[in-house]
Amino acid sequence: MCGIVGYIGKQQAFPIIISGLKRLEYRGYDSSGVVTIDENLKVYKKKGKVSDLLEFVKDKDTKGTIGMGHTRWATHGEPNNVNAHPHTSQNGHFVIVHNGIIENYARLKKRLEARGYSFKSETDTEVLANLIEYIYLKGKISAEIAVRLALTKVIGAYGLVINCINEPDQLIAARKGSPLVIGIGEDEYFIASDATPIIEHTNSVIYLNNDNIAVIKRDQLTLKTIDDDKLIPKVQKLNLGIGEIEKNGYDHFMLKEIFEQPRSIMDTFRGRIAADLSEIRLGGLLDIMPKLIKAKRIIIIGCGTSWHAGLVGEYLFEDISRIPVEVEYASEFRYRNPVIYEDDVVIAISQSGETADTLAAISLAKEAKALVLGICNVVGSSIPRETDAGVYTHAGPEIGVASTKAFTAQVTVLTMMAILLGKERGTITNEEYLNLIKELTYIPEKIKTTLKHDDYYKHIASLYKNATNALYLGRGYFFPVALEGALKLKEISYIHAEGYPAAEMKHGPIALIDENMPVFVIATKDKSYDKIVSNIQEIKARNGKVIAIVTEGDTNIKSMANHVLEVPNAHPVVTALLTVIPFQLLSYHIAVMRNCNVDQPRNLAKSVTVE
Repeated sequence: MCGIVGYIGKQQAFPIIISGLKRLEYRGYDSSGVVTIDENLKVYKKKGKVSDLLEFVKDKDTKGTIGMGHTRWATHGEPNNVNAHPHTSQNGHFVIVHNGIIENYARLKKRLEARGYSFKSETDTEVLANLIEYIYLKGKISAEIAVRLALTKVIGAYGLVINCINEPDQLIAARKGSPLVIGIGEDEYFIASDATPIIEHTNSVIYLNNDNIAVIKRDQLTLKTIDDDKLIPKVQKLNLGIGEIEKNGYDHFMLKEIFEQPRSIMDTFRGRIAADLSEIRLGGLLDIMPKLIKAKRIIIIGCGTSWHAGLVGEYLFEDISRIPVEVEYASEFRYRNPVIYEDDVVIAISQSGETADTLAAISLAKEAKALVLGICNVVGSSIPRETDAGVYTHAGPEIGVASTKAFTAQVTVLTMMAILLGKERGTITNEEYLNLIKELTYIPEKIKTTLKHDDYYKHIASLYKNATNALYLGRGYFFPVALEGALKLKEISYIHAEGYPAAEMKHGPIALIDENMPVFVIATKDKSYDKIVSNIQEIKARNGKVIAIVTEGDTNIKSMANHVLEVPNAHPVVTALLTVIPFQLLSYHIAVMRNCNVDQPRNLAKSVTVE
């Protein structure tokens, strides 16, 4: 959950590294650091954001055409100047930046201390730097061999960039469970945790696989395994524009990404829904479709917002395709000895494609010989490589830590899968199939209509910005949306919020309701409408404040709720894509009014690539 940038070439490294760290700051912003190398090794580290580091080094020597940088989300050791990366080995032979967790660091540290090593920081990374140095000095071997031997003794996950002071004209990059991508320029190379710092320099990249090591010189890259087997690098082209990772006039990335959803949803179904709306084609599932059609059970795994998208998927598959579905937190699934059958289909959902718990759950499902599918946003990430088949969401880069367009893109993919399976399994008629396709394609324009009410959402936010608790209620497809709305408020405004199935309100949460409790209720017209009206009356009877999302033109609920947020009428199967939008905007505006850091909320990082 940290961000890494490295450079070797003919340009000054420092500006490239700092620019890259700013683009990666969504991955961690507790502290940052940089090292540049010419005749000397210059290491600068600072608690706080990249801007604090930049201020700290403004009068210092940063010259050098080789370097690496790091922005940290703390795992081992509190955020401070000492624990910030890069870390230097005791005798100064190696400098290292690291994303991941070395699980056996305590045992390695104890052994190194017995051999005379002492430690300045509380990090597992410094242990690794000293382990590499110890092996290097004892064996009198090359830096590359020392790194490879050290990594055979490590248990855990890592994305690493390493420099040896005695071999200054090279960088060594290694990856296991933590992403690294290498950009290829003309006599220069760029290294990063993801492609966002690279795109302004080159669109030719190599994605490192697990247990890969790259030895990088200015004019040469050698790729091999930890066991010293040489590999042929697979160069890929980035389909990413620089404008996609800029704010483009918006105050925050999150607001930009909320307003991008009409386009990102359209990009997700573009080319997959026929121009005449006659069929859905999901090319990534073509080869495994016979097995998917015959599935007796689907298990959906994910974390956070992706788990909420999976819950929507449960309703979709069971309602449309008539396949039983279980939705699991990946972190629980992997540790509880789950029952998995060979004829199960496991769908793993992740925006980044690098979520550590989800990847571990995938491994468990593959060991059980289940068919494993991925729904992912990032091309070249680990989940698409580890799964049997899958579908990309094509939402584009999501920089804001709180997922918005990732959620709606994931739900869009799940909707297309459920509709297609319903058709192939004969659980919906051809007329229903065509109607559902049509209803899905209407959603981008209906979201545009919903976004036009942003000023009103801002007004509602001003009324509830000082709340200390909030309750979110929904039934059916809208229960996961209620969970997602509560999560967004918690993540970025630090207001405690809970999402509940509306029918469960009487089983506990109703005790919390008073005149100070805002209750956000999804009350669009569907088969549960009369029941949700009853829930609203129960809340009002206890002086609760009701903010209801309703179907455009609904006057019934308007007469009883404190505030209504209207969304266009839509088929219940796709209305989840609409009703989440007001919740996203309300959370955004409340967080801004509370002076919270919307794009980089405290204690959170975008991609949870460590356990």
